[in-house]
Amino acid sequence: MRIHIATDHAGLELSHYLISELTKAGHEVFDHGPKSYDPLDDYPSFCINAALAVRSDEAAGSVALGIVLGGSGNGEQMAANKVSGIRAALVWNEDTAKLAREHNDANVVAVGARQHSHEEVLKLIKVFMETPFSQDERHVRRIGKIAKYEQTGEIL
Repeated sequence: MRIHIATDHAGLELSHYLISELTKAGHEVFDHGPKSYDPLDDYPSFCINAALAVRSDEAAGSVALGIVLGGSGNGEQMAANKVSGIRAALVWNEDTAKLAREHNDANVVAVGARQHSHEEVLKLIKVFMETPFSQDERHVRRIGKIAKYEQTGEIL
């Protein structure tokens, strides 16, 4: 699987850990930054670039997911969700990771680096990656309504 990862300064060490672990597991991992620690960095560009890469891979028919990290993961999720076609979900336990994929077909996962140990985050990422979308009609319908609004501004 192609994985696009981005962070802010708070998640930099965690991102390096995840890149190493996910690469060892056979995934193709792309680091969208930052490249070095800067406590004043601005995460939106890193997270938006990761989300754009996920969208591009999906459009090309590749299986891809994104990971965005920050102190809480909130701002990073918001930035990724500004990209059309991205459904970024903030997860904080295994249930939220599973439901993000099962019900929302989320293609980007956001996690708070200051909220969990490295091992806990890796577990959340694995649950997210391994959980398929349910294809349940009600979930497909709801995602379609979000996409329609995103494309046209029309609320169904």
